[in-house]
Amino acid sequence: MGADWLKAYVAVTDGDWYRYLSRLPDLDEVNFWQPSPSGAFRAVQPGELFLFKLHHPENYIVGGGFFADYSVLPASLTWESFGEKNGASSLEDMKLRIRKYRRSSDLTEDPDVGCIVLVQPFFFDRRDWISAPLSFAKNIVRGKTYDFESLEGRALWRDLEARLLAVRQDEWQEVAALGAFAMVRRRLGQGAFRVLVTDTYRRQCAISGEKVLPVLQAAHIQPVASGGLHRIENGLLLRSDIHTLFDRGYVTVTPRYEVRVSNRLKKDFADGEYYGQFDGQGIWLPTAEQERPDAQLLEWHSDTVFRAS
Repeated sequence: MGADWLKAYVAVTDGDWYRYLSRLPDLDEVNFWQPSPSGAFRAVQPGELFLFKLHHPENYIVGGGFFADYSVLPASLTWESFGEKNGASSLEDMKLRIRKYRRSSDLTEDPDVGCIVLVQPFFFDRRDWISAPLSFAKNIVRGKTYDFESLEGRALWRDLEARLLAVRQDEWQEVAALGAFAMVRRRLGQGAFRVLVTDTYRRQCAISGEKVLPVLQAAHIQPVASGGLHRIENGLLLRSDIHTLFDRGYVTVTPRYEVRVSNRLKKDFADGEYYGQFDGQGIWLPTAEQERPDAQLLEWHSDTVFRAS
C-alpha cells in the first residue's frame, strides 16, 4: 500500500502513560493529553498517524493511533469522557501527573488540559519497537512531523508498514476504500464522540443555546443499545435536562431540524410550560452538511422514541 497521502507525528510520550494503556485490553480510543494545553494542534490532520516515542534512553517508537481531534477541556470533563483511557487510574492520579509536569502545586481545582484524541490505538510488542529517526533530537520536547514523501519519512514508513498491517489491517482497508478522514469518523469511541460533538456544536446546546460546558452532553439520536453508532451525524449537543427528555421521548427533532415537545410532558408531570417554548423552533446546525444530524436517524427517533400524544 502506498503512503504518499499520509504523514505521521512522532510524539514524546510519558512512559507511565504508555505502559498503563498498553496493559488495557481492547482499547478503541485513548486521550494523549497535554498538561499545559496549546492553542491548537495542526501537526497532522484527522485520520493521519500519531506515534508514541518514549523518552531517552528508550528512544523508540512503541505504538500510536489515528488522530481524530484536538480540544482543550477541564480535567474533570476529560476524565468523564475517557476514564482510564487517559492513561491514569483515577482523576486524582491524573491531576497529580498534571501537577508534576507543570512543576507547580498551585493548580486550580479543575485545570484545563489539551486533549489529543486518538482512535484505534496500537501498541507494539517489545521486539517490534522502532528506533526513532536520527533527526529526532534529544531536545525535542513535544514531537516532530514526518512526511512519508521525504527520504527519512519513507524509511520510517518501511519500518511501520508491516507492523501496522499486522495490528490494524481493517483500518488500512477502510483507508484505502474511503480515505483516512472517513475511517476515523466511522471508528469513534464514546469519549471521542463526546469531544467531537461538543466542538462541532461550538459548545452550545443545539436547542436552548446554553453554553455552560459542564451541563452540556453529547446525545445519541439512536442509542448504541438500539443499534446507533458513535458518529457525528448520530449526535446532538444538548443541555443535560433536555438530553434526558430527548432520551425519554418527551422532546424530538424532526428531519427538517425542528423541535417538537410532547403534550405528554404536561400530562405526566403537571408542568412543562418552560420546555413548550422550544416547540416548533429550529435547532442550531453545524456549517458542514456531513456533520449535521442524519435525517433518517431523526425520523427514527421521531417515530420510535417520541411520545407523540
